Amino acid sequence: MAREADKVQRFQPSTSDYTEPYWEATRHRELLLQWCVPCAEPIHYPRQHCPHCLSTELEWRKAAGTGEVHAFTVDHRADRRVVALVLLDEGARVMTNIVNCPPDEVRVGQPVQVTWEELADGRNLPVYEPRKGS
Repeated sequence: MAREADKVQRFQPSTSDYTEPYWEATRHRELLLQWCVPCAEPIHYPRQHCPHCLSTELEWRKAAGTGEVHAFTVDHRADRRVVALVLLDEGARVMTNIVNCPPDEVRVGQPVQVTWEELADGRNLPVYEPRKGS
């Protein structure tokens, strides 16, 4: 759970017609990914067309919410917040924060799972923590 001070400082992501399904699912703590129907590629962040083949034939699918740390850095200006690129098991890469783990213990290849940080408007921001049992 995020500290109260973190909730105040957290940027509140905006929505659009094509990101609304993603953000609405976060209200229920479900992680959705867009998928391109013609080329069968996962897409993240939500877009109006596939960045691989430019198709607009996209669909939403529930994601497992598991993956591994692909790269990371520690932002020492933000209370040592870990900013990471996580490679999801589905193949999409997401920019996120690693939480519930001391920054010195985060490593490339570390298995992670989604957890949620409450936003002021009832949505939840997907962030990642070390996978339990790893």
